[in-house]
Amino acid sequence: MNRVVRRFRGLPLRSRLALLVTTAVTIAVAVAAVTCWFVVRDALVNSLDDALKSRRPTPNEVAQQIDIDALAGKARCLRTFPDRDNPDLFKQTIQVVAKNGTKCAILGRQEIEVTDADVSVAKGQSTETYHNALASNGEKYRVYTYSLELYPGLPFAVSVARPLSEVDDTLDNLALILLFVAGVGVLGAGAAGLWVARTGLRPVDRLTEAVEHVARTEDLNLRIPVEGDDEIARLSESFNSMTASLASSRDLQQQLIADAGHELRTPLTSLRTNIELLARSEETGRSIPPDDRKALLASVTAQMTELAVLIGDLQELSRPDSGDAGGKVQVLALHDVTRTAIERVRLRGPELTITADLAPWYVRAEPPALERAIVNILDNAVKFSPPRGRVEVTLDRGHLTVRDHGPGIPADELPHVFDRFWRSPTARSLPGSGLGLSIVARTVQQCGGDVALRAAEGGGTEATVRLPGAPTPPPETPSP
Repeated sequence: MNRVVRRFRGLPLRSRLALLVTTAVTIAVAVAAVTCWFVVRDALVNSLDDALKSRRPTPNEVAQQIDIDALAGKARCLRTFPDRDNPDLFKQTIQVVAKNGTKCAILGRQEIEVTDADVSVAKGQSTETYHNALASNGEKYRVYTYSLELYPGLPFAVSVARPLSEVDDTLDNLALILLFVAGVGVLGAGAAGLWVARTGLRPVDRLTEAVEHVARTEDLNLRIPVEGDDEIARLSESFNSMTASLASSRDLQQQLIADAGHELRTPLTSLRTNIELLARSEETGRSIPPDDRKALLASVTAQMTELAVLIGDLQELSRPDSGDAGGKVQVLALHDVTRTAIERVRLRGPELTITADLAPWYVRAEPPALERAIVNILDNAVKFSPPRGRVEVTLDRGHLTVRDHGPGIPADELPHVFDRFWRSPTARSLPGSGLGLSIVARTVQQCGGDVALRAAEGGGTEATVRLPGAPTPPPETPSP
């Protein structure tokens, strides 16, 4: 059995579908044919029984053909097979059966065997019975036996019989017809099943060819035509969506690599130039003036710092969108995280005034990622604030607002501020990689929130971060 199952599973899908359809139709046709055969047989037998009952002789006709021995309870035929020379289209036989089992055929050319059912009727134990019996020539007969009292107190049984060949011949012909029709039906079902399997799986073949083409050529621009709204159409739509997403992801990856290479080229070029100047000074023995040497070393340090920040930003963006790849997601006090971020940013703009109005609010996030995002927003405000300017930070019911009083962002540049490596033309000279706000948008989206930048009233820029709240963690119980 297991070998058959393994061989079946090893067949192509269309062959399995055609085989299943053929098997199902074969079973259905076989059940229908067998049921039809039994129904027709019962109908023919019932019809034959009715004919036997309708052709039973009258008591006078029976009495004229036999001699009754009342004392012995026997019936003797007055003549032996009186109709032997007369044609009988139905080959009917009528015989009288006594209670002791003796029989006397009064019509027909064959004698029918006497069964217990006939004797039971002759004894008066039952009124009539239908059964099959063998004739003297070995042929099967259908027998109808009924009770008949030819002498007061002395019951007899009369059996009327006709050959079962009347039924069997018809059933044999019917069986041949059903077998032929069933065979044609099974062959037709097999051909139809194979056609249906090929037609139904043609879209799957196209999908398979498309997948093989993509795997062979890595051409993600291939699309499968979608027809209808069935499961195959949905599968085709899913494949098209998948290839479109992969193509978009690959384009973004290539763009990220290109942008990262472009951003890395500038500090690396500057580093190379400064290091070559220092190396040439050592090789030629011509010393660089102390002020110039100090400026070169400061530039090298600044470029190395910029490279470190850029690499850190790239590592942050390379993480999967799911939070499982980073730190553990937990309930955080957003007001405490914001307060810590403000203290870090004060070191970058000590001449600025940073005010904070932070109402308690708890969120679910990764602590390092959330703090980095808030630091990036504050650092962006500090970077564009004028000397001795003011940065206002408020947190109210999950809405964190950071407002600076700098030059602001032009309206046509606002849609691009969260793009990777995008930097305003007016900020090209300022330090940064153009990834800070991209990291902010990515982190906030992972937390289920949203972020937006807009021009503030009276000048400057206002950044708003909205984060959904989380259940307040229970207070820690002090250890005894």
